[in-house]
Amino acid sequence: MVRIRAFEDAAETASQGGVSWGGAATGKASEVRVKGPLHLSTGQEGVAAGVCAHLTPQDLLTSTHRGHGHTLAKGADSTKMMCELFGRATGYNSGKGGSMHIADFSVGMLGANGVVTAGLPIAVGAAHALKLRKVDAIAVSFFGDGAINRGPFLEALNWAQVFKLPVLFVCEDNQISATTKSAPMTAGSNAASARAESLNIAATRVDGNDVQAVSDAAARLIAQIRAGSGPQLLHAITYRHKGHVSVDPATYRDPVEVANALKLDPIPRARALLEQQGLGEQAARVEAEAKAEIDAAVAAASAAPLPPTEAAYTDIVTTGEGMWS
Repeated sequence: MVRIRAFEDAAETASQGGVSWGGAATGKASEVRVKGPLHLSTGQEGVAAGVCAHLTPQDLLTSTHRGHGHTLAKGADSTKMMCELFGRATGYNSGKGGSMHIADFSVGMLGANGVVTAGLPIAVGAAHALKLRKVDAIAVSFFGDGAINRGPFLEALNWAQVFKLPVLFVCEDNQISATTKSAPMTAGSNAASARAESLNIAATRVDGNDVQAVSDAAARLIAQIRAGSGPQLLHAITYRHKGHVSVDPATYRDPVEVANALKLDPIPRARALLEQQGLGEQAARVEAEAKAEIDAAVAAASAAPLPPTEAAYTDIVTTGEGMWS
């Protein structure tokens, strides 16, 4: 969790320059080293860490546009990730994909996705391939509460249940869809769980800011899936500390709501538990190591080369000579 927090904090700083979302001046004069939209998962670290702790490199994962935490928790390299955010040639996608398209097949990370809900059918397709090939692995798909109102959510869950696929659906319910609260736009109560259960997919609701609770629930569900139960859904209630993007001050949210939510930050909660167990020094050491790792990643990304001009003509799909003539 602290690796994810350190990464997000560093990426946020690197993305903020002289203007905020909408063009308002921030008074900052720092260099903008991360260009384009940057969606942070700050505050949601307990879900990524609690679930991915029980996955192997052979297990496959799809993520969302807010996917840095999932990618790190799945085992991706923080320096290569930061280089990708900085648009450097040494990044995961040679600097061409940016924040929303980081993938590392070597650790089973199939990629983040800028299209809301798009990761679910990809994960279901991956799970179906695993089943057909008789591979001893599962697929996991993270998605937000805003995704449950889109068609691919129902399509993905239906296909997974019909074919009893080895897939875990993880709803990171941060209670907001971009800049609008999710509840007024979502019919039914406890909708993610209720809609899964309507398809006879078992749903487990958990406090997403309690990493131990997430871990315990994920361990049980993943074991059941590996044993052949078919799809399961984990509904984790959490909170997004930051705005929709890194330069969004999120002034549309109730300050009292935000203040109360910050009191439930998963990292201080976990730290307090460790201190009660006499592991406070170890926790502090882990936090210091995480910060040092990410500081080194930022330094490496800052010094890494930009892609050469000729690289603009590589990694391109052609639809046939003369198509545009």
